[in-house]
Amino acid sequence: MMQADRASAALGMVVERDEPGLAVVVMPVREDMTNGFAITHGGLVFALADTAFAIACNEDERITVAAGADITFLKSTRAGQVLTATAVRRAVRGRTGIYDVSVTDETGDAVAEFRGRSLTTDRNA
Repeated sequence: MMQADRASAALGMVVERDEPGLAVVVMPVREDMTNGFAITHGGLVFALADTAFAIACNEDERITVAAGADITFLKSTRAGQVLTATAVRRAVRGRTGIYDVSVTDETGDAVAEFRGRSLTTDRNA
């Protein structure tokens, strides 16, 4: 999946860990990723968390997609910082799953908490 993910590649995301139900993705924050207040755009923090979530929930040949997600922003960051998203499977029942993603900065401080809800389709990758 990630080999064809042009959006994540364009944002400079790098997958550090990819295991069933677990993913770690890193993204350096560039100047062009900041908003009018010179802080990292929340949509890009969400995109990082969403990418880690997608990797964690696609653990076999079946395509799993997001059914929904929520994010809570805890700390702002700026260009030059490095964000890490760690996604962990919490529960899977049938075709649905729940995954939590913690986004931290390079010091380990919490930046955001994301909860994703997955749906496994009948399609194969």
